Amino acid sequence: MGQLNGLRALITGGASGIGFAVAQAFSVEGAQVVVLDRSERPADLPDGWGYVRADVTDDPSVRSAVAAAVEQLGGLDLLVNNAGMGAQGAVQDSTDEEWHRVLDVNVVGTARVSRAAWPHLRASEHAAVVNTSSVAATAGLPQRAVYSASKGAVSALTRAMAADGMADGVRVNAVNPGTADTPWIQGLLRSAPDPAAELAALAARQPHGRLVAASEVAAAVVYLASPAAGSTTGADLAVDGGMSGLRLRPRT
Repeated sequence: MGQLNGLRALITGGASGIGFAVAQAFSVEGAQVVVLDRSERPADLPDGWGYVRADVTDDPSVRSAVAAAVEQLGGLDLLVNNAGMGAQGAVQDSTDEEWHRVLDVNVVGTARVSRAAWPHLRASEHAAVVNTSSVAATAGLPQRAVYSASKGAVSALTRAMAADGMADGVRVNAVNPGTADTPWIQGLLRSAPDPAAELAALAARQPHGRLVAASEVAAAVVYLASPAAGSTTGADLAVDGGMSGLRLRPRT
């Protein structure tokens, strides 16, 4: 029996990367899935998944897409706020435009989708929201000032939403991936002067010595969304190979 049997889920940023892996895992576990993304429906999206198009920085677009998703699903039980964007650079290198763009997508975008979905979640007997934060919310990483600030805000927002959600029967948690093997990271590697050396450096900073698999993050999201996590709310679940909490001695 699937962990999410009979539950209806909306997953933002679900057309690729971690979001796609989450949608796959939810589907395997018995959930009905609708993906929200900003592009046209990808040709490789499974036939059994619903799809709605929206830009999370555009409130009317978000409201329309959430309403369409709820209509397709016949209600809403689970929301995964995964849509987001990365950014590189120290604070002295980051422009106002970049700050506004990244915060609008990663933080306000999460709030917009949650706001539109909330009335439908309140009507569910098993309502759960999972936000995608990052190890960057809890560990200082070089050249990630804007991104880290945005993900720190997502983690704080998660706790505030969880507090407000108690009265409405809506659990809210976050998953904090480490450096995951995603299209964005692959793009960084391709643009690096020495991709192999960059990959080795990214892998080495995680104690288990490799990139996090998108499927591993998805498995954590399944747990947080499932009835098995019924007493878990306002939590950040790290999936980072020990990066946020372990301080190992160098290998010899």
